[in-house]
Amino acid sequence: MKIAQIKVKIISNKNLIGNYWHLEFISEAIARYACPGQFVSIKVNDKLEPLLRRPISIHGLEGSKIKLVYEVLGQGSQILSTRKIGELLDIIGPLGNGFNYKKQIKLAQTKNILIAGGMGVAPLVFLAQELKLSKPLVLIGARTKNDILCVKEFKKLNSQVKLATDDGSIGFKGRVTDLLKVVLGQVNATTLFSCGPRPMLKAVSEIARENKINAQLSLEEHMACGIGACLGCVVSTKAGYKRVCQDGPIFSSEELIW
Repeated sequence: MKIAQIKVKIISNKNLIGNYWHLEFISEAIARYACPGQFVSIKVNDKLEPLLRRPISIHGLEGSKIKLVYEVLGQGSQILSTRKIGELLDIIGPLGNGFNYKKQIKLAQTKNILIAGGMGVAPLVFLAQELKLSKPLVLIGARTKNDILCVKEFKKLNSQVKLATDDGSIGFKGRVTDLLKVVLGQVNATTLFSCGPRPMLKAVSEIARENKINAQLSLEEHMACGIGACLGCVVSTKAGYKRVCQDGPIFSSEELIW
């Protein structure tokens, strides 16, 4: 895998809904090596503040076009949302290890299940793009219907989509992991791929163990350097502490210690 640090030109940066934004730029260097589950690290402006880059999952590829989805939460993402078409961004990527999915592409007889919590949909759209032939089942969970993202994108990629909301405003009422338990009683699943908040991923891991299913989890840890130097994003595994930015963000559920 090759990692590039380059200046890229913004070709789109628009609000999706609420605090969620969609950013696009062109980079042949990143697109050539990027795979689902990886991320890029963005310097949001040319000033000294904010000092740290912002890690954002790769949402999709279209030729050399890179698509990102991000949520405006703090100073860095707020600044990023103000950047205009034609402006340049300093990007490092692709970073991280990505999902191990290639054996699953043609397994149409059984189901690959993608489980997203909130912003966890971002890297899973890219994965659904690669798993299109296997017609994956996508479960999306959020607080309310206003927090559900990317349903149309998943459906365009030949995925079946089921929704879960905490308040029952759309789809299954309850947690997406409760919906997963229901689905596993109906579907013969080969692999679970999941991204979302840590408590959700822990629940997915437990469900995978109970059902003897392989699960790959994308961890959402706070990162400082994003390249493995600062040790600010370590997690506990059966093989010792590992860095989410360098050794992950994708981990097998069996190797993590919760």
